[in-house]
Amino acid sequence: QKEKTIAPVAKEEDDWVYEEEELEEGAELPTMLNPTLSKTLSKQGYKLIGSHSGVKLCRWTKSMLRGRGGCYKHSFYGISSMQCMEMTPSLACSSRCTFCWRHGTNPVGKKWKWQMDDPIFLVQQGMEKHVKMINTMRGVPGVNAERFDEGMTIKHCALSLVGEPIMYPKINEFVDELHKRNVSSFMVTNSQYPQQLQDLVPVTQLYLSIDAATESTLKEVDRPLFSDFWQRNLDCVDILSKKAQRTVLRLTLVKKYNMEEIVEYAQFVIKGRPDFVEVKGVTYCGVSDGSPLTIKNTPFHQEVTNFCEALKDEVNKQMKKAGSDETLRYAIASEHEHSLCVLISKEDFRVDGAWHTWIDYPKFHQLVQSGESFTSMDYMAPTPSWAVYGAEERGFDPEHVRFRRNKKAKGL
Repeated sequence: QKEKTIAPVAKEEDDWVYEEEELEEGAELPTMLNPTLSKTLSKQGYKLIGSHSGVKLCRWTKSMLRGRGGCYKHSFYGISSMQCMEMTPSLACSSRCTFCWRHGTNPVGKKWKWQMDDPIFLVQQGMEKHVKMINTMRGVPGVNAERFDEGMTIKHCALSLVGEPIMYPKINEFVDELHKRNVSSFMVTNSQYPQQLQDLVPVTQLYLSIDAATESTLKEVDRPLFSDFWQRNLDCVDILSKKAQRTVLRLTLVKKYNMEEIVEYAQFVIKGRPDFVEVKGVTYCGVSDGSPLTIKNTPFHQEVTNFCEALKDEVNKQMKKAGSDETLRYAIASEHEHSLCVLISKEDFRVDGAWHTWIDYPKFHQLVQSGESFTSMDYMAPTPSWAVYGAEERGFDPEHVRFRRNKKAKGL
């Protein structure tokens, strides 16, 4: 794969953020949320904020509140799932991914073309609505007083609900507002906005979605709007390699679509030099006219782990063959079997034989508020033994009790 450098954004997209002085007198931008979309999202459990944002209670937040286990981010990075707010400042996106749980009903666009809400308002409203949803869990079986009280304090924000968060023109102010409130930031972006990615302020952990390793497969899986989507993808990977804080390449495996490109995926890892590679089997979201996927496209956990074993071996082989940077090596560090998710990590995060993939959140907030430069190695924390790859718990926190649904046939 030919090495690429950051290319300037196409001229037609230079005004991706609208300029008010260019608007005709009396002209008004539309709101992203129209009545029909608002009604649909509300029925799906979203709590809408302003004209383009939303928050929703994650199933894992409810699960941990009930003592039934946390999400993969709990196993991999030590977040408290019951204190995590899943939110987006932009319901719109520049791709129409086949595996999107919104089945293509969300607004799409290549640039911001709607009215824009204030970031402080969005964060404040998001947190208030999230806490109100937590309050509905009072009295639910398994939710004890201690966990309920903890859940009322938000400590993390997953900017991965739906849409493309980096599309929001004031994303930096939004992230800063989270950090002022000691809320960590997990930013997920779809690798289509290189300039915005380059300008992004430090976040707790930055994810770049790489849903395919070749141009043709990416077009088939993500169905991007940009005609130069592949160049944008390459540029974003290049930018990721220069970020000092924690970085992740996020791979969503769709069986029969994107699981055969091991060599090409390895080239992306070497190019992006992420701290972690997070590999997850696609979640089947039901039948829809907006997606061709079926349950057969969801890989088994063993297939995900086999893919990860092959990927890390290929990365290390290519690095050794190139004869350069012998310190860049990867290994599988953690897994969360319930989520079909596996974590590949740089060997740098194995200190004296022990993995340190968890995050020291108070230390991160101290560092980001200091205004001084810092790196991902400055706020790592030890990974507990139950979360390490190969442990008998397979990433399930032993302090919780796993809940298994009764699958008996009706009438028996």
